[in-house]
Amino acid sequence: MNHNIYIYLLVMAGVTYLIRVLPLTLIRREIKNRTIRSFLYYIPYVTLSVMTFPAILDATKNPLAGLAALIVGILLAWFGRSLFQVAVISCVVVFVLELLLH
Repeated sequence: MNHNIYIYLLVMAGVTYLIRVLPLTLIRREIKNRTIRSFLYYIPYVTLSVMTFPAILDATKNPLAGLAALIVGILLAWFGRSLFQVAVISCVVVFVLELLLH
């Protein structure tokens, strides 16, 4: 079975182009529906979460260390700690748990 990479690239470029152009051509006026506006508002946060959360668990030798750091980070952020504090304390949690679980 001989695959032509140029066909794959052409299909990928076409799909990427359509995803970006269709909303511009089909939706010409302001979106007033609250549900659709809310959905579009949260898409960047969901996309970032979907890319970040698996990486947090896979970045450590032991997924339990990543999970513990994730939980600690969420709790610290919930209680109003700064981004720097959350990052440093989460890294310390991973470091300590990697030493203990290794």
